[in-house]
Amino acid sequence: MHPVLNEKVVKELRPYDIHIYKLTNGVHEFDFKIDQTFFALFENSLIEKGEVGVHVTLDKTDRMIQTQFHFEGSIQLVCDRSLETFDWPLRFDELMIYKFGEESKELSEDVAIIPKETQTLNVAHMIHEYLCLGIPMKKLHPKFENGDLAEGGEVIFSSERKSKEAKVSDPRWDALKKLTNKK
Repeated sequence: MHPVLNEKVVKELRPYDIHIYKLTNGVHEFDFKIDQTFFALFENSLIEKGEVGVHVTLDKTDRMIQTQFHFEGSIQLVCDRSLETFDWPLRFDELMIYKFGEESKELSEDVAIIPKETQTLNVAHMIHEYLCLGIPMKKLHPKFENGDLAEGGEVIFSSERKSKEAKVSDPRWDALKKLTNKK
């Protein structure tokens, strides 16, 4: 589940509490504003800066709670190629289902069991987890969008060989090339 947190962090995460015991069955909506103070609450967070609005639609029934998260905003990333920071726009939805049961247990990445006596859902960890999952595997600055460098950019690394060694052919490969060219 989630890591053990110290008392100060627990207190700072309280604004992300949803008091489900007070809610009637039906649909309820909540809005959260996420910024760098939020990311600082999580040790070794993949994200340090950003501004994201999170709209949570919670549908409560006697047996379960269905939460729909809508994220919209941007986070700051570091380009894998140039090491420059840039804003990465985010706009996506996620679904989490909480079923009432005897004890807490995660059934899958989007379904969990919570005790029937649960009074409060803290959505901070889910928000943080979903935002981290929204980070692309390859983080490229928008100036590399077309695969080319923007004006004034310079190549930091190139896989192309430009030495004399690259032009010298290996006779073993030449013999193989002749075989494939006979077709």
